[in-house]
Amino acid sequence: MIASEALELPEEERLALASELIDSVEGADADWEAEWLRELDAREAQGVAQARPWTEVRSRILERLKKS
Repeated sequence: MIASEALELPEEERLALASELIDSVEGADADWEAEWLRELDAREAQGVAQARPWTEVRSRILERLKKS
């Protein structure tokens, strides 16, 4: 099955694949991406950007969902 093969990919490749799949359904929005990159640059310049590892963010999201 395609899904089980995709799950065996390294995390970076799975994320890229997920992004492509979402774009194929919703359509890529170049304006949104450009605006988001400007926002990230602004936050970084202001010193308010606090990058966290995806595993940490994912765990926090899952914990919050369990409490809902």
